[in-house]
Order: sequence, then C-alpha cells, then structure tokens
Amino acid sequence: MTKPQTLTNTPTGTIIRPRRSIHVVQGEYAVSADPEAMLTTVLGSCVATCIFDEQVGVGGMNHFLLPGEEGQNGNVVYGVNAMELLINGLLKSGARRANLKAKLFGGARMISIGSDIGDRNIEFGRRFLNDEGIECVGGSLGGTRARRIQFWPTGRARQKQLSDDVKPVEVQPEPRGKADDDVEFF
Repeated sequence: MTKPQTLTNTPTGTIIRPRRSIHVVQGEYAVSADPEAMLTTVLGSCVATCIFDEQVGVGGMNHFLLPGEEGQNGNVVYGVNAMELLINGLLKSGARRANLKAKLFGGARMISIGSDIGDRNIEFGRRFLNDEGIECVGGSLGGTRARRIQFWPTGRARQKQLSDDVKPVEVQPEPRGKADDDVEFF
C-alpha cells in the first residue's frame, strides 16, 4: 500500500504535497523512478532539462549554468556534461534511449546589459536534444522572469513564474560603536 501524500491545511485551503521532493540546485542532476517523487528547481538564465521515459516510468532533471563544450573538465555546471550525466543516469535506471522525451525550461534574460547567457543556454539545450535524437515535447524558455519548476518522473511538469515586481532592499550597516557589554573576539 502506498503512503498517502502530505496534506497541509492553510488559511486559503489545503495544499497537497508529494511524499518526496528532490531539489536540484545549480550544477546538479537527479533521476527517480518513484512516480510520487517531485524534482524541483528555481531558474533564471540557467536551463533545466527534464528527460523521461514514460513507458518505463523513470525521469530526471538537470540544472546547468553555462552551455559549455565537450572536454570542459567534467563539471556539471556545463550543459554538455549535465546532459550526458542525466541521460546516463536514466539509462542506468532502466530507461530506453529510443523512448526518451524532454522538456526544457529557463533561459531568461535576467540582466539587460552584456551577453545573453540565457539565450545561449536555450540554443545549447535545443541543439543537444536535436543532435541526440531526443524529442522536445514541451517546456517554457526565455522571457525576463525567474521560474520555479516541478517535474515528476512520469513526464508531468508544472511551472510558476516568480514575481518581477520585487524591489531590492537596501541593507544598512550596523553601527560600529562599542557598548559596555560587548565582547570582542580575535
């Protein structure tokens, strides 16, 4: 018997939370065959690739910062390495390469000056999937807002765009005066 999902009562209603949540941070990837597991990440100019085999029921997510090229010291922050590690992880978990499908998310232009790293990440992700013969069946790319992604190994995905009206808060330094009861450590 499967354990039920967690229910949390809030003033605005009941929130249903999956039994297991896996947060994928920059430069990481995760693979799961648990249909109740939810892989999550938050993206700006980075891109997350969600690849899955719906016939076997295994899926995974990566989160890369830069497109990179082959031979860039095996670091997962580079797209080429993150993609290879994710695909190999899926195959080791029983996925069949011919069944793989993908969804791409992220690549926002977060800073208006300089090069558009988000666009370069998008181009890399699309090109890599095309070169590998993996069909991209959905996602959300570009724009100027960060997004929170939730992905299940079944191929289901959900996105929430984060507010762009957050104003920066100026942090004032604390006064440097010394009180009578202060202790100074060296």
